Amino acid sequence: RHRSVYMNTAFFIARAVAGEIDARFISVSLADVLDMYIGNSERNIHALFEVARANAPCVVFLDEVDALGQKRSQMRGSAGRGSVNQLLTEMDGMAGANDGVYVLGATNHPWDVDTALRRPGRFDRMVLVLPPDELARDAILRYHLRNRPIAGIDTAKLAKRTAGYSGADLAYVCESAAERALLDSARSGQVRMIGQADLDAAVRDVRPSIGPWLDTARNVAEFANEGGAYDDLLAYLRKLKRS
Repeated sequence: RHRSVYMNTAFFIARAVAGEIDARFISVSLADVLDMYIGNSERNIHALFEVARANAPCVVFLDEVDALGQKRSQMRGSAGRGSVNQLLTEMDGMAGANDGVYVLGATNHPWDVDTALRRPGRFDRMVLVLPPDELARDAILRYHLRNRPIAGIDTAKLAKRTAGYSGADLAYVCESAAERALLDSARSGQVRMIGQADLDAAVRDVRPSIGPWLDTARNVAEFANEGGAYDDLLAYLRKLKRS
């Protein structure tokens, strides 16, 4: 069984799925699979699935699956086509070889995934993962600050101010605040903790990054929504417009 998940937090969803079904978990990035030499990418994909089959039940999480499984009609060379063909072959799992192997893919551009990969038995379902709500933003901020030297931080206050921020945006806010405190410590010669002022300044400097994606997503949802594949996305965009 295969599922497609797009937008942020997909990695944690995949980890949670593996935990729920008591399965091993393999996370795969493009660097783990794609290779500049012809044929190596296909061998890497085959080796990945062989490991997953040998360790079933196993959840395989493919990050940026739109790059690994890009529409073959958009490719100029044959190297990328070979990777897509190999992925199709492995996901089909001849003679039930994929029993106990669950594949999830994350992408911000599901419309760029090859149509063959989205047929039944492959990535046949999509789950829209929306930007985090206020409670989720609070949790994400606390997660990224958990191992940092902090003092007097009100993450709930920050969560209220960061509507529309993605998980990656919030991680960058925390990183920027840490850098601000570090540079200030270097200038003054006195080490200090990361404070609320650092995070407030970081929120002012870091703007939500999903705007361009929303523009593209809106065009797809409104004008290329074959079979209602993007109905959930369209409903979210309409709600966003009303708010």
